[in-house]
Amino acid sequence: MGAVIEEHPEVQVFDEISLIEHGVRTAISRALPVGLSYPQYEVLNLIARRGDDLTPAHISEALKMTPGAITNTLQRLEGAGLVSVDPCQADRRRKRVRMTAEGREAYGRAMAAIRPKVEKLREGFTQKEFREALPFLRALRVWMNEAH
Repeated sequence: MGAVIEEHPEVQVFDEISLIEHGVRTAISRALPVGLSYPQYEVLNLIARRGDDLTPAHISEALKMTPGAITNTLQRLEGAGLVSVDPCQADRRRKRVRMTAEGREAYGRAMAAIRPKVEKLREGFTQKEFREALPFLRALRVWMNEAH
């Protein structure tokens, strides 16, 4: 009989986070309107939550994506007419990203498609359970950001 391997709780926590993240990406990707990828949805979601006028560098940092990946994603979004990427008025070297009316419509369709999944999530867990999980998850994120 093989030896029983005892996993440390910190390893189990990171395994669970990884599995949850994969599940979220899969569920959202399956619900998105045709033609909208998960990275594109992430950019639209960030702009919807934080407002227009973000720089590509800010988007890259916020989404933990490489500048090259953000450039590619923004080019695809701009090509589809969902965002505009324009020179910053104050500093012409920087660019500003804004969601277009078409982008807001696409984001609205994406959110409508995801809504049933969110409602099921709310049926499965209470607001109290989510609130109680947040302090640990936030502290872990901050620690991870500071540790590297």
